[in-house]
Amino acid sequence: MENNLENMVIPQHVALILDGNGRWAKKRGLPRTMGHKEGCVTVEKTVEIAARMGIRYLTVYGFSTENWKRSAEEVGALMQLFRFYMVRLLKIAKANNVRVKMIGERSRFDKDIVEGINRLERETKDNTGLTFVIAVNYGGRDEIVRAARKMAEDVKEGKLDPKDLTEASFASYLDTADMPDPDLLIRTSGELRLSNYLLWQLAYTELYVTDCLWPDFSKEELEKAIIAYNSRDRRFGGVKEK
Repeated sequence: MENNLENMVIPQHVALILDGNGRWAKKRGLPRTMGHKEGCVTVEKTVEIAARMGIRYLTVYGFSTENWKRSAEEVGALMQLFRFYMVRLLKIAKANNVRVKMIGERSRFDKDIVEGINRLERETKDNTGLTFVIAVNYGGRDEIVRAARKMAEDVKEGKLDPKDLTEASFASYLDTADMPDPDLLIRTSGELRLSNYLLWQLAYTELYVTDCLWPDFSKEELEKAIIAYNSRDRRFGGVKEK
């Protein structure tokens, strides 16, 4: 059943925590890697759906700084998937006028993956539709520490006066410096935590949690989240007059 989004506000920036790939595979007696593979297919579909809906920014949690703790076998399989889907993503981005951006500390990846990331960004930078942001080797705390380090270096070199430090100036050092903060965060599989994701940027974001496992996420699920978003009263810490 399709939901009616007519006359509804489409959030400018939607962030996603793609949870439940392993559980999806386990329910079907499949290895966890098959869940990740199916999850990548869902990402492809969601990018195209979001672009058609008029969402301007779609940010997904692809691989966290903590994910390196998983088994060597699973991490290796994820890296191979990443290599494969970077090629597919380039085709999808070009076909849908999508700009691709990566956030996180990419230097830990193998050279060919870093080159693939750089190519994705370079060859889609002039696209004017949806900006698809992938957080890879990303952690919210790590991002804040890296930003603080860069800012401290600028103070040390005389490029910045500490008295000029504001929320806006600090945000300019974050990986998301050229992006608006998310309006809506969707987390699949029913987990109720942020998992070190966009900690600075989610300060006033509306949160939506669904029990749907990520590989099963669909256009209808995204529409449900947008309908819920439209039912919220966003005051940003203030009080609206009646």
